[in-house]
Amino acid sequence: MKLLSTLLIAAILTACTGSGNQQENASEPGELNVYSTRHYEVDKILHEKFTKETGIKINLVRAGADELLSRLEIEGENSPADVLITVDAMKLNRAKEKNLLQPVEAKTSNPTSFIEEENYWYAITYRARVIAYDKDDVDVSELTTYEDLANEKWAGKILIRSSGSSYNQSLLSSIIHANGNEAAKDWAAGIVKNMAREPKGGDRDQIKAIASGVGEIAIVNTYYVGLLLNSDNEEEVNAGRKVGIYFPNQDDRGGHINIGGIGVTKNAPNKENAIKFIEFLTNAESQKFYASNSFEYPVNSNVEPDSTIAEWGEFKIDNLDYAKKTDLNEEAIKIFEEVGWN
Repeated sequence: MKLLSTLLIAAILTACTGSGNQQENASEPGELNVYSTRHYEVDKILHEKFTKETGIKINLVRAGADELLSRLEIEGENSPADVLITVDAMKLNRAKEKNLLQPVEAKTSNPTSFIEEENYWYAITYRARVIAYDKDDVDVSELTTYEDLANEKWAGKILIRSSGSSYNQSLLSSIIHANGNEAAKDWAAGIVKNMAREPKGGDRDQIKAIASGVGEIAIVNTYYVGLLLNSDNEEEVNAGRKVGIYFPNQDDRGGHINIGGIGVTKNAPNKENAIKFIEFLTNAESQKFYASNSFEYPVNSNVEPDSTIAEWGEFKIDNLDYAKKTDLNEEAIKIFEEVGWN
């Protein structure tokens, strides 16, 4: 009996110690800790659906990409994060460079162009950065490339958000990659000269400004136009109808895109749950939900875009090679400052 009691006590102590270490080093089973920059209702709904289907509870931390990267660095091996979600391939590549992500094998129907070459991240959506133009005042035959918008013929007609926008930083980074620093600087200076007003507001505000007659051309992401066209607000719908959509650079490198992407963190305590989440977000049902609610382009090759944006037609996509050169973002910011793009 004495031996049996001793063994029982030892077993209990071992179990308690093991449980303590698990709580110290990992989240409880059935959880997923998500660090995300996305702030859309569609994501909230999909997160709830994932929990309902799998029983895995999602703990969400939402902040800007740079803030989340800094947080992951500070937390190090003790980070509770399982996945990082951002809307910029360059930010994901920076996370990879900082050794904050790990490669994983997830079963998706993504084309290879929407999976990081070593499987460090997977795209979940993408949006094109296009030229929205006033259908009444702009002759579409005069539109060609991003670069041409610096031409003086567009003086006083261009609307665009501030240089602090990650979308504009990525666009300028891609122009630096394609044309070099000096040409990119000339382009940025030309855009500043051609602005109809000082940069302010988001992409939807630029489209509304076209509808109000402030300018004639805006550089915007496609999904914002989709959101306006499907709004419950009649004024927003009318603003969306006022503009046509033009995909630039179709005779050379293609139109610029930015992705929404997800990577599994280096020290993910719930790695298997993280992989399940990637597979869930990229499956056909989730992709259709993204397409019809956020009006982003699906990355699942078996899913078609929503009819709203499909009407604009197919377009040649610029590759994401520029995003591998993460230092281009700093170059872009420097150029914006030099040319006075606020």
